[in-house]
Amino acid sequence: MKTFIVGGAIRDRLLGLPVKDVDYVVVGATPEDLIQKGFKPVGQDFPVFLHPQTHEEYALARTERKVAPGYKGFIFHASPDVTLEEDLARRDLTVNAIAQEISFDGEPIGPMIDPYGGIKDIEKKVLRHIGPAFLEDPVRLLRVARFTARFPDFSVAPETIDVLKLIGQSGELDALVKERVWQEFSKGLLSKNPSKLLLTLQDCGVFEKFFPSELNNNSVVSEQLDRSAERHFNLPQRCAVLLSQLNSEQIKSWADQWGIPVECKDYALLASMLFGTLSRASIGPEDLLEALDRMDVWRKPERFNELIMISKLQGFETEPLVMAYLAARKVDVASIAAAVSKESNSGQLIKDQIRSARIAVLKGL
Repeated sequence: MKTFIVGGAIRDRLLGLPVKDVDYVVVGATPEDLIQKGFKPVGQDFPVFLHPQTHEEYALARTERKVAPGYKGFIFHASPDVTLEEDLARRDLTVNAIAQEISFDGEPIGPMIDPYGGIKDIEKKVLRHIGPAFLEDPVRLLRVARFTARFPDFSVAPETIDVLKLIGQSGELDALVKERVWQEFSKGLLSKNPSKLLLTLQDCGVFEKFFPSELNNNSVVSEQLDRSAERHFNLPQRCAVLLSQLNSEQIKSWADQWGIPVECKDYALLASMLFGTLSRASIGPEDLLEALDRMDVWRKPERFNELIMISKLQGFETEPLVMAYLAARKVDVASIAAAVSKESNSGQLIKDQIRSARIAVLKGL
Protein backbone atom coordinates (compact mmCIF):
# COMPACT_ATOMS: atom_id res chain seq x y z
CA MET A 1 0.00 0.00 0.00
CA LYS A 2 1.34 3.43 -0.99
CA THR A 3 -0.05 6.94 -0.53
CA PHE A 4 0.41 9.86 -2.90
CA ILE A 5 -0.34 13.57 -3.02
CA VAL A 6 -1.92 14.29 -6.40
CA GLY A 7 -3.40 17.08 -8.46
CA GLY A 8 -3.64 20.74 -7.58
CA ALA A 9 -1.36 20.62 -4.54
CA ILE A 10 1.57 19.46 -6.67
CA ARG A 11 0.71 21.91 -9.45
CA ASP A 12 0.52 24.90 -7.11
CA ARG A 13 3.75 23.94 -5.33
CA LEU A 14 5.58 23.80 -8.67
CA LEU A 15 4.13 27.22 -9.55
CA GLY A 16 5.31 28.66 -6.23
CA LEU A 17 1.73 29.26 -5.06
CA PRO A 18 0.27 28.63 -1.61
CA VAL A 19 -1.09 25.08 -1.30
CA LYS A 20 -4.63 25.13 0.09
CA ASP A 21 -6.41 21.89 -0.80
CA VAL A 22 -4.53 18.59 -0.83
CA ASP A 23 -5.82 15.43 -2.52
CA TYR A 24 -4.53 12.05 -1.37
CA VAL A 25 -4.72 8.77 -3.29
CA VAL A 26 -4.00 5.35 -1.80
CA VAL A 27 -2.77 2.64 -4.18
CA GLY A 28 -2.73 -1.10 -3.52
CA ALA A 29 -5.21 -1.10 -0.62
CA THR A 30 -8.71 -2.25 0.20
CA PRO A 31 -11.20 -0.44 2.42
CA GLU A 32 -10.47 -3.02 5.10
CA ASP A 33 -6.74 -2.17 4.94
CA LEU A 34 -7.43 1.48 5.68
CA ILE A 35 -9.96 0.75 8.41
CA GLN A 36 -7.38 -1.44 10.14
CA LYS A 37 -5.00 1.53 10.17
CA GLY A 38 -7.62 3.70 11.87
CA PHE A 39 -9.11 5.45 8.85
CA LYS A 40 -12.84 6.16 8.98
CA PRO A 41 -14.96 5.63 5.83
CA VAL A 42 -17.03 8.61 4.66
CA GLY A 43 -17.43 8.12 0.90
CA GLN A 44 -20.71 7.35 -0.81
CA ASP A 45 -20.02 7.44 -4.56
CA PHE A 46 -16.53 5.98 -4.12
CA PRO A 47 -14.32 4.93 -1.19
CA VAL A 48 -13.05 7.95 0.74
CA PHE A 49 -11.61 7.78 4.25
CA LEU A 50 -10.58 10.22 6.97
CA HIS A 51 -7.01 10.01 8.23
CA PRO A 52 -6.98 9.01 11.94
CA GLN A 53 -4.73 11.92 12.93
CA THR A 54 -5.21 14.77 10.43
CA HIS A 55 -8.82 13.91 9.48
CA GLU A 56 -8.01 14.77 5.86
CA GLU A 57 -9.69 12.80 3.07
CA TYR A 58 -7.88 9.89 1.43
CA ALA A 59 -9.36 8.18 -1.65
CA LEU A 60 -8.60 4.74 -3.00
CA ALA A 61 -7.13 4.73 -6.50
CA ARG A 62 -9.94 4.26 -8.98
CA THR A 63 -10.93 4.18 -12.61
CA GLU A 64 -14.23 5.38 -14.06
CA ARG A 65 -16.51 4.51 -16.93
CA LYS A 66 -19.18 6.65 -18.60
CA VAL A 67 -22.63 5.02 -18.49
CA ALA A 68 -25.08 7.95 -18.70
CA PRO A 69 -25.23 11.60 -19.84
CA GLY A 70 -23.93 14.38 -17.63
CA TYR A 71 -21.12 14.72 -15.17
CA LYS A 72 -22.77 12.25 -12.77
CA GLY A 73 -23.09 9.53 -15.39
CA PHE A 74 -20.04 7.53 -14.29
CA ILE A 75 -19.43 4.33 -12.40
CA PHE A 76 -16.22 3.93 -10.44
CA HIS A 77 -13.99 0.93 -9.89
CA ALA A 78 -11.68 1.01 -6.87
CA SER A 79 -9.51 -1.97 -6.02
CA PRO A 80 -5.90 -2.80 -5.04
CA ASP A 81 -5.05 -3.58 -8.67
CA VAL A 82 -5.78 -0.02 -9.91
CA THR A 83 -2.42 1.65 -10.58
CA LEU A 84 -1.47 5.24 -9.88
CA GLU A 85 -1.13 5.87 -13.62
CA GLU A 86 -4.67 4.60 -14.20
CA ASP A 87 -6.00 6.86 -11.46
CA LEU A 88 -4.17 9.88 -12.88
CA ALA A 89 -5.46 9.10 -16.38
CA ARG A 90 -9.04 9.87 -15.34
CA ARG A 91 -8.11 13.42 -14.33
CA ASP A 92 -8.74 16.42 -16.56
CA LEU A 93 -5.48 18.22 -17.37
CA THR A 94 -1.86 17.13 -17.46
CA VAL A 95 -0.94 19.84 -14.93
CA ASN A 96 -3.38 18.19 -12.50
CA ALA A 97 -2.06 14.66 -13.05
CA ILE A 98 1.26 14.82 -11.20
CA ALA A 99 1.84 12.81 -8.01
CA GLN A 100 4.38 12.29 -5.25
CA GLU A 101 4.54 9.50 -2.69
CA ILE A 102 4.28 10.45 1.00
CA SER A 103 4.75 8.67 4.31
CA PHE A 104 1.95 7.89 6.76
CA ASP A 105 2.83 11.19 8.47
CA GLY A 106 2.44 13.10 5.19
CA GLU A 107 6.12 13.72 4.43
CA PRO A 108 7.29 13.44 0.76
CA ILE A 109 9.42 10.32 0.32
CA GLY A 110 9.69 9.93 -3.42
CA PRO A 111 10.22 11.73 -6.73
CA MET A 112 7.55 13.43 -8.80
CA ILE A 113 5.54 10.96 -10.87
CA ASP A 114 4.42 12.58 -14.10
CA PRO A 115 3.19 10.05 -16.66
CA TYR A 116 1.38 12.60 -18.86
CA GLY A 117 3.87 15.46 -19.13
CA GLY A 118 2.31 17.87 -16.67
CA ILE A 119 5.62 19.31 -15.45
CA LYS A 120 6.61 20.23 -19.01
CA ASP A 121 3.20 21.83 -19.59
CA ILE A 122 3.60 23.85 -16.40
CA GLU A 123 6.96 25.08 -17.69
CA LYS A 124 5.37 25.94 -21.05
CA LYS A 125 2.27 27.39 -19.32
CA VAL A 126 -0.14 25.22 -21.28
CA LEU A 127 -3.45 23.71 -20.18
CA ARG A 128 -3.73 20.40 -22.04
CA HIS A 129 -6.22 17.56 -21.60
CA ILE A 130 -4.90 14.09 -20.85
CA GLY A 131 -6.78 11.83 -23.22
CA PRO A 132 -10.07 10.81 -24.89
CA ALA A 133 -11.90 10.37 -21.55
CA PHE A 134 -11.75 14.16 -21.11
CA LEU A 135 -14.60 14.44 -23.62
CA GLU A 136 -16.96 12.44 -21.39
CA ASP A 137 -17.33 14.98 -18.58
CA PRO A 138 -19.03 18.29 -19.52
CA VAL A 139 -17.95 19.98 -16.29
CA ARG A 140 -14.41 19.97 -17.64
CA LEU A 141 -15.29 22.68 -20.13
CA LEU A 142 -16.21 24.96 -17.23
CA ARG A 143 -13.17 23.89 -15.22
CA VAL A 144 -10.81 24.80 -18.05
CA ALA A 145 -12.53 28.17 -18.43
CA ARG A 146 -12.13 28.72 -14.70
CA PHE A 147 -8.47 27.70 -14.80
CA THR A 148 -7.75 30.25 -17.53
CA ALA A 149 -9.11 32.93 -15.19
CA ARG A 150 -7.00 31.67 -12.30
CA PHE A 151 -3.84 31.20 -14.39
CA PRO A 152 -4.14 33.98 -16.99
CA ASP A 153 -0.59 33.49 -18.26
CA PHE A 154 -1.49 29.93 -19.34
CA SER A 155 -2.93 29.19 -22.77
CA VAL A 156 -5.22 26.33 -23.71
CA ALA A 157 -3.67 23.84 -26.12
CA PRO A 158 -5.32 24.00 -29.58
CA GLU A 159 -6.24 20.31 -29.45
CA THR A 160 -7.91 20.89 -26.08
CA ILE A 161 -9.94 23.79 -27.50
CA ASP A 162 -11.08 21.40 -30.24
CA VAL A 163 -12.25 18.89 -27.63
CA LEU A 164 -14.00 21.62 -25.63
CA LYS A 165 -15.88 22.63 -28.77
CA LEU A 166 -16.98 19.02 -29.21
CA ILE A 167 -18.30 18.99 -25.64
CA GLY A 168 -20.24 22.16 -26.43
CA GLN A 169 -21.77 20.54 -29.50
CA SER A 170 -22.53 17.19 -27.85
CA GLY A 171 -25.57 18.25 -25.83
CA GLU A 172 -23.85 17.08 -22.63
CA LEU A 173 -23.95 20.61 -21.19
CA ASP A 174 -27.74 20.30 -20.97
CA ALA A 175 -27.28 17.69 -18.24
CA LEU A 176 -25.38 20.06 -15.93
CA VAL A 177 -27.19 21.14 -12.77
CA LYS A 178 -27.18 24.84 -12.00
CA GLU A 179 -25.43 24.40 -8.64
CA ARG A 180 -22.42 22.81 -10.35
CA VAL A 181 -22.33 25.51 -13.02
CA TRP A 182 -22.42 28.29 -10.44
CA GLN A 183 -19.67 26.61 -8.42
CA GLU A 184 -17.31 26.89 -11.38
CA PHE A 185 -18.46 30.39 -12.35
CA SER A 186 -18.06 31.76 -8.83
CA LYS A 187 -14.50 30.43 -8.60
CA GLY A 188 -13.72 31.91 -11.99
CA LEU A 189 -15.18 35.30 -11.09
CA LEU A 190 -13.05 35.37 -7.93
CA SER A 191 -9.89 34.59 -9.88
CA LYS A 192 -7.06 36.88 -10.95
CA ASN A 193 -8.44 37.66 -14.43
CA PRO A 194 -12.14 36.78 -14.49
CA SER A 195 -12.54 38.08 -18.03
CA LYS A 196 -10.65 35.02 -19.29
CA LEU A 197 -13.50 32.83 -18.06
CA LEU A 198 -15.77 34.66 -20.49
CA LEU A 199 -13.18 34.63 -23.27
CA THR A 200 -12.65 30.87 -23.04
CA LEU A 201 -16.38 30.22 -23.23
CA GLN A 202 -16.45 32.43 -26.34
CA ASP A 203 -13.56 30.50 -27.88
CA CYS A 204 -15.44 27.24 -27.27
CA GLY A 205 -18.61 28.60 -28.88
CA VAL A 206 -20.77 28.16 -25.77
CA PHE A 207 -20.89 31.64 -24.26
CA GLU A 208 -24.60 32.21 -24.84
CA LYS A 209 -25.35 28.81 -23.32
CA PHE A 210 -24.43 30.35 -19.99
CA PHE A 211 -24.63 34.15 -20.28
CA PRO A 212 -26.96 36.69 -21.94
CA SER A 213 -26.01 37.64 -25.48
CA GLU A 214 -25.58 41.29 -24.41
CA LEU A 215 -22.40 40.26 -22.58
CA ASN A 216 -20.88 38.35 -25.50
CA ASN A 217 -17.69 40.02 -26.76
CA ASN A 218 -18.41 42.95 -24.46
CA SER A 219 -15.01 44.56 -23.95
CA VAL A 220 -16.31 47.04 -21.38
CA VAL A 221 -17.59 44.30 -19.08
CA SER A 222 -14.39 42.29 -19.52
CA GLU A 223 -12.16 45.25 -18.70
CA GLN A 224 -14.19 46.24 -15.66
CA LEU A 225 -14.28 42.66 -14.37
CA ASP A 226 -10.49 42.52 -14.36
CA ARG A 227 -10.31 45.92 -12.69
CA SER A 228 -12.69 44.65 -10.01
CA ALA A 229 -10.24 41.80 -9.39
CA GLU A 230 -7.33 44.25 -9.13
CA ARG A 231 -9.32 46.12 -6.46
CA HIS A 232 -10.11 42.88 -4.61
CA PHE A 233 -13.87 43.18 -4.93
CA ASN A 234 -15.86 40.41 -3.27
CA LEU A 235 -18.09 38.00 -5.19
CA PRO A 236 -21.36 40.02 -4.96
CA GLN A 237 -19.51 43.10 -6.19
CA ARG A 238 -18.01 41.22 -9.12
CA CYS A 239 -21.42 39.81 -10.03
CA ALA A 240 -22.77 43.36 -10.09
CA VAL A 241 -19.95 44.42 -12.42
CA LEU A 242 -20.54 41.39 -14.66
CA LEU A 243 -24.25 42.15 -15.01
CA SER A 244 -23.95 45.93 -15.04
CA GLN A 245 -25.20 46.36 -18.61
CA LEU A 246 -28.36 44.32 -18.11
CA ASN A 247 -31.75 45.55 -16.92
CA SER A 248 -33.45 44.24 -13.78
CA GLU A 249 -35.54 41.63 -15.61
CA GLN A 250 -32.48 40.24 -17.38
CA ILE A 251 -30.59 40.10 -14.10
CA LYS A 252 -33.42 38.25 -12.35
CA SER A 253 -33.77 35.81 -15.23
CA TRP A 254 -30.05 34.97 -15.26
CA ALA A 255 -29.90 34.70 -11.48
CA ASP A 256 -32.83 32.30 -11.43
CA GLN A 257 -31.43 30.26 -14.30
CA TRP A 258 -28.20 29.47 -12.44
CA GLY A 259 -29.38 29.75 -8.86
CA ILE A 260 -26.88 32.40 -7.83
CA PRO A 261 -26.88 33.46 -4.15
CA VAL A 262 -29.43 36.05 -3.10
CA GLU A 263 -26.73 38.49 -2.05
CA CYS A 264 -25.13 38.36 -5.50
CA LYS A 265 -28.48 38.98 -7.19
CA ASP A 266 -29.32 41.83 -4.81
CA TYR A 267 -26.00 43.57 -5.44
CA ALA A 268 -26.53 43.32 -9.19
CA LEU A 269 -30.08 44.67 -8.98
CA LEU A 270 -29.13 47.51 -6.64
CA ALA A 271 -26.13 48.45 -8.78
CA SER A 272 -28.36 48.53 -11.86
CA MET A 273 -30.80 50.81 -10.04
CA LEU A 274 -27.97 53.00 -8.79
CA PHE A 275 -26.48 53.36 -12.26
CA GLY A 276 -29.86 54.53 -13.52
CA THR A 277 -30.06 57.16 -10.79
CA LEU A 278 -26.50 58.41 -11.22
CA SER A 279 -26.94 58.61 -15.00
CA ARG A 280 -29.63 61.29 -14.72
CA ALA A 281 -28.74 64.82 -15.74
CA SER A 282 -30.31 66.14 -12.56
CA ILE A 283 -30.78 64.21 -9.33
CA GLY A 284 -33.32 65.74 -6.94
CA PRO A 285 -33.69 65.16 -3.19
CA GLU A 286 -36.50 62.64 -3.75
CA ASP A 287 -34.35 60.67 -6.20
CA LEU A 288 -31.43 60.59 -3.76
CA LEU A 289 -33.59 59.46 -0.86
CA GLU A 290 -35.30 56.79 -2.94
CA ALA A 291 -31.91 55.38 -3.93
CA LEU A 292 -30.73 55.40 -0.31
CA ASP A 293 -33.92 53.72 0.88
CA ARG A 294 -33.77 51.02 -1.78
CA MET A 295 -30.19 50.23 -0.78
CA ASP A 296 -31.32 50.09 2.88
CA VAL A 297 -28.33 52.19 3.84
CA TRP A 298 -29.76 52.80 7.32
CA ARG A 299 -29.29 49.15 8.25
CA LYS A 300 -26.56 48.09 5.80
CA PRO A 301 -23.97 50.86 5.49
CA GLU A 302 -21.24 48.37 4.51
CA ARG A 303 -23.23 47.32 1.46
CA PHE A 304 -23.73 50.98 0.54
CA ASN A 305 -19.97 51.53 0.62
CA GLU A 306 -19.39 48.49 -1.60
CA LEU A 307 -22.02 49.66 -4.09
CA ILE A 308 -20.35 53.07 -4.18
CA MET A 309 -17.05 51.32 -5.03
CA ILE A 310 -18.79 49.59 -7.95
CA SER A 311 -20.24 52.89 -9.18
CA LYS A 312 -16.82 54.55 -9.07
CA LEU A 313 -15.39 51.67 -11.08
CA GLN A 314 -18.08 52.33 -13.66
CA GLY A 315 -17.00 55.97 -13.86
CA PHE A 316 -20.01 57.55 -12.11
CA GLU A 317 -19.78 60.65 -9.93
CA THR A 318 -20.84 59.35 -6.51
CA GLU A 319 -20.15 62.36 -4.27
CA PRO A 320 -23.74 63.73 -4.36
CA LEU A 321 -25.09 60.40 -3.15
CA VAL A 322 -22.45 60.03 -0.44
CA MET A 323 -23.07 63.58 0.79
CA ALA A 324 -26.82 62.89 0.80
CA TYR A 325 -26.29 59.79 2.93
CA LEU A 326 -24.03 61.57 5.42
CA ALA A 327 -26.57 64.38 5.77
CA ALA A 328 -29.71 62.24 5.93
CA ARG A 329 -28.36 59.86 8.57
CA LYS A 330 -28.08 62.80 10.98
CA VAL A 331 -31.87 63.00 11.19
CA ASP A 332 -32.83 62.08 14.78
CA VAL A 333 -35.04 59.10 14.04
CA ALA A 334 -35.43 58.18 17.72
CA SER A 335 -36.78 61.62 18.64
CA ILE A 336 -39.31 61.53 15.81
CA ALA A 337 -40.50 58.08 16.86
CA ALA A 338 -40.82 59.13 20.50
CA ALA A 339 -42.82 62.22 19.61
CA VAL A 340 -45.55 60.36 17.71
CA SER A 341 -45.46 56.90 19.27
CA LYS A 342 -48.75 57.35 21.17
CA GLU A 343 -50.80 58.47 18.20
CA SER A 344 -52.99 56.13 16.17
CA ASN A 345 -51.38 54.64 13.09
CA SER A 346 -48.08 55.81 14.54
CA GLY A 347 -46.01 53.43 12.43
CA GLN A 348 -46.92 55.05 9.14
CA LEU A 349 -46.80 58.51 10.68
CA ILE A 350 -43.27 57.90 11.94
CA LYS A 351 -42.18 56.77 8.48
CA ASP A 352 -43.76 59.84 6.85
CA GLN A 353 -42.14 62.27 9.28
CA ILE A 354 -38.73 60.64 8.98
CA ARG A 355 -39.01 60.88 5.22
CA SER A 356 -40.04 64.54 5.40
CA ALA A 357 -37.16 65.35 7.73
CA ARG A 358 -34.66 63.66 5.44
CA ILE A 359 -36.05 65.40 2.34
CA ALA A 360 -35.75 68.73 4.13
CA VAL A 361 -32.10 68.02 4.98
CA LEU A 362 -31.33 67.01 1.38
CA LYS A 363 -32.97 70.14 0.00
CA GLY A 364 -30.58 72.14 2.14
CA LEU A 365 -27.47 70.64 0.55
